[in-house]
Amino acid sequence: MKRRRPARDLAGRIAGLDWGGVAAQLAEKGCARAGTLLTPGECSELVRCYDDDALFRSRIVMQQHAFGIGDYAYFAAPLPEVVSVLRETLYERLRPIANDWARALRRRERYPPTLSAYLARCHRAGQTRPTPLLLHYEAGGFNRLHRDLYGELRFPLQAMLMLSRPDVDFAGGEFLIVENRPRQQAVGRAVAPQQGELVIFAVDERPVPGTRSTLRASLRHGVSEVESGRRFTLGIIFHDAA
Repeated sequence: MKRRRPARDLAGRIAGLDWGGVAAQLAEKGCARAGTLLTPGECSELVRCYDDDALFRSRIVMQQHAFGIGDYAYFAAPLPEVVSVLRETLYERLRPIANDWARALRRRERYPPTLSAYLARCHRAGQTRPTPLLLHYEAGGFNRLHRDLYGELRFPLQAMLMLSRPDVDFAGGEFLIVENRPRQQAVGRAVAPQQGELVIFAVDERPVPGTRSTLRASLRHGVSEVESGRRFTLGIIFHDAA
């Protein structure tokens, strides 16, 4: 990426989001629309990255693994500056929510103050491969419901940023999240973020209040069929892969 906005500018935009509202949406739905974060120029720069093999450690064709129809590529280290700033700064904002969830679910793990400290923990556990990725779909593409689990350690929240323009660059392709609670039927939600919009969601489980105690809800996410055009998104996962 040749043209980059100052890192502190992006960090400032992240700080200016309504994080109390994000926490409330996550508590209610397990998914939060946090607002527009990236500029159209930043989105376009990230889309152009997709053709530069030097930036990525691996590419996955979904059809070869029955994941859906489309493809994605995992960034190699070091990450592009905008991706690195997003990952580090979002981690710091989401860490208090992650620790609250861990306490509510009676999990022993607590997440350290910085992403670097958390990644050091991942690396000691053998999870050393970066997980931020770009995802690409053409007409007819989709992503089956899944969880992004890459090893024993997992941060309970992750982020998605829409890079393409809905109804201009593509149609269809809603972000899907499905939640299962004990002894209840599943609930599905569809989200259609705008270009540059940040969506935060649970990786695999979250606490929900029950009649007598806190319940453990399980979640999966995916993408509905793209009807036309090309859809690109940036995925920010905070744990590294084994």
